[in-house]
Amino acid sequence: MMDQEDIPPERPSLDVGSPYFAELIEASRSTPRHEIDRLLSVLQSHKDKWMQLRIPERLDILGQIRKDLWSIRDRWISAELEAKGIPRNTFGEGNEWGLLATVFRAVRVVQQSLIEIQKWGRPRFPGPVTARPNGQVVVPVFPKTISDRFLFWGVRGEVWMEPGVTVDQVIETQASIYRDKCIKGKVTAVLAGGNASLLPVSDLLHKLFVELQVVALKFNPVNAHMGPIMEEGFRALIDRGFLGFVYGGVEEGSYLCNHQAVEELHMTGSDKTFEAIVFGTGPEGKRRKAERKPLNTKRFTGELGNVSPVIVVPGPWKQTDVEEQAKHIATWLAVNAGFACFYPRVIVQHKSWNHRNQLLDEIGLLLDRVPTRNAYYPGAKDRHAEFLAAHSKALQFGNASGDHLPWTIINDVDPENTNDICFTREVFCSLCAETAIGASSMMSFIDQAVEFANQTLWGTLNATLIVHPKSLRDPDIATAVDRAIGRLRYGTVLINMWPYYSAYFMTAPWGAFPGHNIYDIQSGTGKTFNFLMLERPEKSVVRAPFKRLDPFTVRSKHVLEFCKKVAEFEAAPSWRNLPGLILTALQS
Repeated sequence: MMDQEDIPPERPSLDVGSPYFAELIEASRSTPRHEIDRLLSVLQSHKDKWMQLRIPERLDILGQIRKDLWSIRDRWISAELEAKGIPRNTFGEGNEWGLLATVFRAVRVVQQSLIEIQKWGRPRFPGPVTARPNGQVVVPVFPKTISDRFLFWGVRGEVWMEPGVTVDQVIETQASIYRDKCIKGKVTAVLAGGNASLLPVSDLLHKLFVELQVVALKFNPVNAHMGPIMEEGFRALIDRGFLGFVYGGVEEGSYLCNHQAVEELHMTGSDKTFEAIVFGTGPEGKRRKAERKPLNTKRFTGELGNVSPVIVVPGPWKQTDVEEQAKHIATWLAVNAGFACFYPRVIVQHKSWNHRNQLLDEIGLLLDRVPTRNAYYPGAKDRHAEFLAAHSKALQFGNASGDHLPWTIINDVDPENTNDICFTREVFCSLCAETAIGASSMMSFIDQAVEFANQTLWGTLNATLIVHPKSLRDPDIATAVDRAIGRLRYGTVLINMWPYYSAYFMTAPWGAFPGHNIYDIQSGTGKTFNFLMLERPEKSVVRAPFKRLDPFTVRSKHVLEFCKKVAEFEAAPSWRNLPGLILTALQS
């Protein structure tokens, strides 16, 4: 059980959290209500058939999906480049191929899980299930394959289960839905995130293959251009009546969520949208929330926003170490133009560490060389301006003009000002903050940084620690880091690694730290990417070497070539393709 002081107070939803994008987005295509009715009727009539479908038939469907996705890969990338205003042969195009590689991996991991269920009754773990000294069960989830070990050398991923879960319960409940013949089918409505083409795919696969629910997926208007392409990629499910797509804005989303044929809901997006669906909008919605009288009482899971911290643990860094970590942080700041929930929003440093300003300077030098990106997500310029109005001395990098935004770091934000906009609001554009905490020792800094992240920063989705290996040789510091991993109230905690990679694995559940309810939803409830089908995961923990081969950085020479090869490999893994992939990585 967590200590009482670890539990942050409930926050009012007016001035904190993610933006309410629904007010900013205009749909260019809408599905008429009678077509939504027809789609839901089809799904209702097929939901029990989907529950009863044998695993070989599910595997045939996934095999067809992999083939169909491969046939549309070039159109997939072209559509995203055009919609986001990304030039060809750039880091941005490499980013999109990386997202497509993750789509292929998701389908493949689901396929492998089903094969293992068919053989052994549940997906396999890449090692024994163990327990921490306090009894909390730990499940190894990565790497699962030899190719995982090659591509992510030295990286290890595990899942910490909720306190009270036993080793026997982990085994007994894993993929139990595939053994329970009494469960009835359900229709779920999925409101997909608009910032990445991966999100609709991961959400529909999770609902269909982990929870065995048929899906009406509503595209966000921002990425509705992907709908016709995805209809081709997932026709094996659509043609059989297990999946359907809906287009439109607030009106269509409200009609879908409140439809009597829809039994459960899931969304990726803003906490404001979640609350609007549950309580309604305007003064009436606020009143219902205050009185705890929701309008929509259906089971509703959600992967929402976060003010994600990166805690830099001071240590015996050399100049090359500063450059190495600056390279990674600058890359995390540049990906998808800042429109992502795993984007570093607050860099937390020790106030008197001698490399503090040097690290920021190196990040800035790298960002100055990265072409700025079109701020394609609605409201980005206004949000950027609002943050700069509160912090006029923000550091800005890159040559931004027109619809582009500069890479922006608001440095030296006072950690005592707990209501600062940088700590309470997810800006959702190419901006992050930096703050510094004074402490008498490294151990004290780690403890205080964890308390700051838990108590001050909004959300509980993901947090990263950067720790030098020499620091970890000190038993006191190693103990403090392990204590930090345990105390951080985040659904994913990473050491020396970008949070996106945890999602990329598709075996480490992704989502908020358990405990939120509809009256204080913050980063959401429930998990996605849970394709090993674990019941009651608390947090995913990923550990990586301080220095490792990572070809996907702003300093890499062959990012685009590497990401294309990764996509090809994930679509059809082959030992024949692995040497070329590794060679490209080494050349980067």
